[in-house]
Amino acid sequence: MKQLLPCLLLLSLVACIQQPATDKDGYKTHQTFGPGEEAKIAAAFLSLTDSSRITLKAGDYKFDNLSIAQVKHILIEGAGAGKTVLDFSGQSQGGEGIRVTDTKGFTIDGMTLKDSKGDLIKINKSEQVVITNLHAIWSKADSTSGGYAIYPVLCKNVLVENCYAEGASDAGIYVGQTDSAVVRKCKAFKNVAGCEIENTSNAEVYDNEFWGNTAGFLVFDLPDLSKRGGNVKAYNNYLHDNNERNFAKAGSFGSTWGVGNAAPGSGIVILAASNVELYKNRIINNNSNAISVVSGFFIDENAGSKINDNYFPIPRNIHIHDNEMKMDTAFPAAVYEHHTGKILVGIEQQLKAMDPSRKRIPLIAYDGITTNLLTKGTAINPDSLCIQQNDPNLFINIDALHMKDKGWKPSLDVTPYTCK
Repeated sequence: MKQLLPCLLLLSLVACIQQPATDKDGYKTHQTFGPGEEAKIAAAFLSLTDSSRITLKAGDYKFDNLSIAQVKHILIEGAGAGKTVLDFSGQSQGGEGIRVTDTKGFTIDGMTLKDSKGDLIKINKSEQVVITNLHAIWSKADSTSGGYAIYPVLCKNVLVENCYAEGASDAGIYVGQTDSAVVRKCKAFKNVAGCEIENTSNAEVYDNEFWGNTAGFLVFDLPDLSKRGGNVKAYNNYLHDNNERNFAKAGSFGSTWGVGNAAPGSGIVILAASNVELYKNRIINNNSNAISVVSGFFIDENAGSKINDNYFPIPRNIHIHDNEMKMDTAFPAAVYEHHTGKILVGIEQQLKAMDPSRKRIPLIAYDGITTNLLTKGTAINPDSLCIQQNDPNLFINIDALHMKDKGWKPSLDVTPYTCK
């Protein structure tokens, strides 16, 4: 027995060496920094190893940029939004404030990011991403702002929660080309789009507030990207007073509908996306349209040439039900200076010409372009637009293919689209 004790002690020591101690949250390495240690922090980000935790104390930090790549099980935490503030306004070159690439198990929690030249945080080709208690803001909301405040793209299993985005020249909260995403309990104010789900599948967006943007919420599928979106649910959101001018960068006003084409006064816009359900949202005083459902043909007559496994231009299986919707008595002023906005104004004018007693364009606008265009079919509602709403002045089928015809008469009959 006495001979065994040294062996057991030796084995115990070897085991300790082979299994480094972890902190209470399971991270093997934990580094803490304070203001004034920016050079050390930047170096620590670049040299991170798997299972690392970095804590940034309360205070103001100034960075050119920060980068993390090819690691697993990472936590970057601050003392809270408004307490730990990372300022990128002094960047010497364009680019993201924080760029995260090829990670698995990445969490960022409890800080404010502000005033980068490009996107504030871009997380690319990563899995198991959590972005929580993060404020991402530009002090000035105009075309000089970066495109995206919070920007996971080409990811899998993403959670964005309890975040706030302001000032983005594209979308405050954007999830792109991603599989499985949740955006919840977030706020977005004074962006072009409050939130955008683009070419993303299996997404849920709920318990958010998007207001004071050009458009509140976008669900887009665009061509020439790596995957198709679908299976998107948005519910229990409060989307209100999104009536501001569109200040997107010039390059986003493209033929494949960049966000520059979103009209001021848009609550929700569905573009070429399929299998989307909108329910129990409060969509209030977005004064051009509460909800728009449009195809890629609405903005690009050559959209059919872009059809492939990752893109289909016509929205299908759209279910809109049990939302509270209201618009004010007039378009927002900014709509008259915007190209898509002018189309909506023209639609309202045509409706008033057909019925002088009419006050406003309806709450839900559908471009009426269906797969009949591709199949030469004649089916009514072949793409399963399903509406269950009891609102007055509810619906318009714009019949966009005939808008330039002399006898153009958009239809207000929702009957073909009422859920059976």
